[in-house]
Amino acid sequence: MASLNPLSGTLGQRRAAHLLRRTSYRFTKATVDQLAAQTADQAVNTLLIVHPFQADQPVWGDTGSPTTTTATWINPAIPVLPLPDSDFNLQRRVLSWWLHEALHDPGIGHKMMFFCHQFLPVTYLTSKSTVFFDYLSLLRWGALGNFKKLVTKMVVDNTMLYYLNNNYNSKYNPNENFAREFLELFTIGKGPQIGPGDYTHYTEDDIVQAARVLTGFVLRNQRDQTDPETGIPRGTVTFSRHDTGAKTFSSKFQGVTIAGATNAAGVYTEVDTFINLIFAQPETAKNFCRRLYRHFISRNISAEIEADIIVPLATAFAANNFEILPTLRQLLKSQHFYDADDADNANEIVGVIIKSPLELALQSLSFFNIAIPGLLTENNKHHNVFYSSGVMERMLSYANLVLFYPPDVAGYAAYHQEPEFNRHWFNSSSIIARYKLPAMLLSGKRQIGSSPNSSIAVKLNVAPWVKTSGICPDPADAFVLVHSLIDYLLPNQPDNQRFDYFFTQIFLDNLPAADWTYEWENYLATNNDAEVKIPLERLINALLFSPEYQTF
Repeated sequence: MASLNPLSGTLGQRRAAHLLRRTSYRFTKATVDQLAAQTADQAVNTLLIVHPFQADQPVWGDTGSPTTTTATWINPAIPVLPLPDSDFNLQRRVLSWWLHEALHDPGIGHKMMFFCHQFLPVTYLTSKSTVFFDYLSLLRWGALGNFKKLVTKMVVDNTMLYYLNNNYNSKYNPNENFAREFLELFTIGKGPQIGPGDYTHYTEDDIVQAARVLTGFVLRNQRDQTDPETGIPRGTVTFSRHDTGAKTFSSKFQGVTIAGATNAAGVYTEVDTFINLIFAQPETAKNFCRRLYRHFISRNISAEIEADIIVPLATAFAANNFEILPTLRQLLKSQHFYDADDADNANEIVGVIIKSPLELALQSLSFFNIAIPGLLTENNKHHNVFYSSGVMERMLSYANLVLFYPPDVAGYAAYHQEPEFNRHWFNSSSIIARYKLPAMLLSGKRQIGSSPNSSIAVKLNVAPWVKTSGICPDPADAFVLVHSLIDYLLPNQPDNQRFDYFFTQIFLDNLPAADWTYEWENYLATNNDAEVKIPLERLINALLFSPEYQTF
């Protein structure tokens, strides 16, 4: 029986690593060790802290490198340098800023931002860089807050208004696009079609009525209208464009009628009443909890999981007025999350989800403590060479994840499209980029795409890293070294035959272990890593190539 009962006792290394991989893009040995000594409750509380930014907004530097001359153009605008003619370059700066913050966030904040983006998607090219920054700010504000409030405020988010055409929805020319997706994807979910225009949880006529509620909202690209609760710029309402008639919903919503607004403030009241109506339906909480479960635990929701995990979790979610934080806490400290709720030896949870390119890239960069060019001191290398060309293009886009540019309003297929789900990350084109990752890190070169021998501005020098990282208590002992790397890099311990493959064939190249000890001690004495880096690079390549490392 699947159980939401809390796990007791300290986590230990394997469960701590599992928790960290699932909840943070920053995966380090030090954090795993810290969490391993904590209980599930303590460790989850540690990860649910929202940490401050490294830099509170993107900056623009001149094209020289290094440079200490930078400008900001968002909050506040300090344009000490000429900004590019095309806003596209500034949009890319916002993306690289977010990646840098995600890489250094030791908690769940950025993971939950991306979860909310998948739930409430837009594309970064939809709007100006400043307005897209506001969308990200709204995700950060709501990611560990109140989901009902987040979706309410998303109604007037400038990027969302434009992305789903609600900017054009008026009483003179109704546009149902946003209303349709709001019901189908953002809140209650569609359900099986059971009749003409009847989708189990709502009807086509409900979409029409919802679109009428949502008429009159318009963009404010000037960013001069802010939400009084969040302080984030938003769109506004033009009352003359709003449909002021009464809106009557179907029996799916108990036939409720929403009275038409008599002024602009009343339009917001209509929206609040409409959203209260949606969230009063039990299916809305269940839909959210299913999405949360698939994102953090498993894509497979069986009848047992639905009954024992989704339903009670959704009940608690609704009882907590749709607060995300207690729902996450209950799920992540449960016996089920750690696969400790049954006697079945077959592992059903740990190491069964294929990592997205985002997890694969950022967790690798953080684990090996790759030194990133400075945001201010090497601004061009930081943004253009490393994050834009190296991470966004080679590690993500080539691997089938264009950051903040999902292929459609349903988001990235790996999170929602049955029955393949996360297997969508693997296809004939994306697999190349995934398996070029270790070569990129070890060589410091692009490896794929145009100019494959060009620098990505970072490089893993593996011997100095082993010497200084503390990954192994005694790197001179080949057996201990390989065991240490496997313990942290792979989600589960391999069997003896698999371990022997990494140890004897890959690392030792079928030579005696004493040869490694001699070479390592010689490296320590001379600082010449020519002999030790060859087996170390073979091992890192093999581990990062392994099917086990591709999952978490």
